[in-house]
Parts: sequence; C-alpha cells; structure tokens
Amino acid sequence: MEITNNSRHGVDLDGWSLSDEDGRTYTFDHYRLAGRATVRVHTGIGLDTRRDVYQDRPNYVWDNRSGTATLRNDHRRFVDDASWGRHGHHGHHQR
Repeated sequence: MEITNNSRHGVDLDGWSLSDEDGRTYTFDHYRLAGRATVRVHTGIGLDTRRDVYQDRPNYVWDNRSGTATLRNDHRRFVDDASWGRHGHHGHHQR
C-alpha cells in the first residue's frame, strides 16, 4: 500500500490511520511524509524508514486479490481510499 503526498509541503501523519474492510487498522506514530514523497506501508515485520513503514504483523492484512484501504487523518476524517481486485476500479479516488 502506498501513500503519496502530492503537495509541496510535508504532512505530519502522526495519529493518521489506514484501515481495511475487516477493521484492522495501522496507525502512524510520529511519522512525517515529505512533500512530493511516497511512503509504502508493509504489513510484515521490518525496520521503519522514511520511505517504508511496517505494521509488524505476521500475517498480511491486505491480500493481493482484492480489497480496500481507507486513510483517515488524526481527526478521524476520511482522506482517501484505494480499492483493487474485484471492485473493478483499481486506484479509484473519491474526492
């Protein structure tokens, strides 16, 4: 799962959450995404860097066949979502 900051300004993602259809949620902790940068959120276990963060879960939250991930900010407001697989609108963004 990738999150891209399209603005020129950095965004403080502290307290932002990424959740799947089953309600499993990853919450960013003291993470700042630079302007025009992308961070990849991995479900496995690894060392967090500026470009990659890990949920430290042994099992994969998002399967590759289909799913939806929802990004919310620290005020629980909907920011964006991405769907893939059977939904038929890969990478669809609601505005």
